[in-house]
Amino acid sequence: MSKRIEVLFDFVSPNAYMIWWPLRDLVKRTGAELDIFPVFLAGMHKLTGNAPPFIRDGEIKGKNAYAILEMQRFIDRHNLDKYAMNPKFPFNSVVLQRMLIAADQDGRAVQFVEAMLPAIWEDGLDVGDPEAMGAAVAAAGFDAGDLFARAQSDEVKQALFANTEQAVERGAFGIPTVFVGPKEGPTEMFFGKERLDQIESELS
Repeated sequence: MSKRIEVLFDFVSPNAYMIWWPLRDLVKRTGAELDIFPVFLAGMHKLTGNAPPFIRDGEIKGKNAYAILEMQRFIDRHNLDKYAMNPKFPFNSVVLQRMLIAADQDGRAVQFVEAMLPAIWEDGLDVGDPEAMGAAVAAAGFDAGDLFARAQSDEVKQALFANTEQAVERGAFGIPTVFVGPKEGPTEMFFGKERLDQIESELS
């Protein structure tokens, strides 16, 4: 029985960038189906009482320093040497996430993600600059005006809100969260980029 990998996704998370490329390799190796489920991470945090790790763990001596060490180990292991912290982090991703919803409605979510991740987490794109955003989106082969317009529609806004609520109802609280299971049937939830080995075992 073929299995599906469902990725809860928000561009604002550095870990969304980190896990994406190794996960794509895993999909190629296993033949699993990959689905993107756009959510608004800030909304998830509000609904669950969670917070970004660098804020949540800021008062814990040594914890953020260790998190940076672990991130570098992950970068080295998976050859993510192009990664660079976005200078505007943490940025408001709501418009970008709505654009991802619109791209997903067109069946082009993966293309949108694979175009915008490098722009944001390698080239330092300022997602708060509409002109820069529009140029990056157009360069990826999308109609930037169309995506911007649809991002303001009630339909797309409600879709992102509903996705975020549904993700929390399913037990998710942060990014990256991955659900693995058959196309129709129960799924297992995995949180964190360090769960790649467990995800692969679940697919076998």
